[in-house]
Amino acid sequence: MSPTTLLPGACIGPYEILSPLGAGGMGEVYRARDSRLGRDVAIKVLPAAIAQDAERLHRFEQEARATAALNHPNILNVLDIGAHNGSPYIVTEFLDGHTLREALVDGALPVRMAVDCAVQVARGLTAAHAKGIVHRDLKPENLFLTKDVRTKILDFGLAKLRAGAADSARIPGDAAPSGVTTTPAGTGPGTVLGTVGYMAPEQVRGEAADHRTDLFALGLVLHEMLSGQPAFHRGTPADSMTAVLRDDPPDLPAADRHIAPALVRIVTRCLQKSPSARFQTAADLAFALESLS
Repeated sequence: MSPTTLLPGACIGPYEILSPLGAGGMGEVYRARDSRLGRDVAIKVLPAAIAQDAERLHRFEQEARATAALNHPNILNVLDIGAHNGSPYIVTEFLDGHTLREALVDGALPVRMAVDCAVQVARGLTAAHAKGIVHRDLKPENLFLTKDVRTKILDFGLAKLRAGAADSARIPGDAAPSGVTTTPAGTGPGTVLGTVGYMAPEQVRGEAADHRTDLFALGLVLHEMLSGQPAFHRGTPADSMTAVLRDDPPDLPAADRHIAPALVRIVTRCLQKSPSARFQTAADLAFALESLS
């Protein structure tokens, strides 16, 4: 999919396209100008051809509604949704910075920066879980580091919404699309959802995910920020998923990087195979990380 389907100067409703920001399987993203409020925004557009795919359309709508239900400084803020020439779009705040994946290109992050990032993600997850929303796809690509040193959680396209949460995940004045359910199509028992290398054991097995699934993923992200390497990356997706089920994560370079034993224990607890052995809430994890300072 080309990121230049819409050219600078084109308009989607009151939004004037300024430049492309990127493209992927879930749409094309542009920087745009809101002529009414005089501010820059980001617009994710799902091309009309892809919108015919019921599951992709569902994920796109679910991302908008799950994110719109959340008002938190560590979660991307949704401003508007609509459709243009048969293409649904989501309007969000424009973020200036880069993804955590880009920050990890040169290897591990400074320990203090990694801990601060993890604290902010845990706070965002606390807000999401309080609304009955489980992200299910936390990974460096879905975490954004702004230039004012704020971490934002992106992309709730695989989010699991508790029954009733879908009603709260609605932009004011917007009607719910027909046929929208609280989980993506095809997510019955045995369905594997997530990104290889960042899934919890219960996701790999196709079992039900809950808020503790996100805490395992955050543990993986924190381990990678501290070590510079994905904990369970193997030669093939099958091998990576097997490693999540069977292997212990590599030891953190505690001595070389002056990583406190308490921080090693926090990461180890996040990465327990059994959900009952992990932190039981994101708030508890945030508190444990904050106590390190």
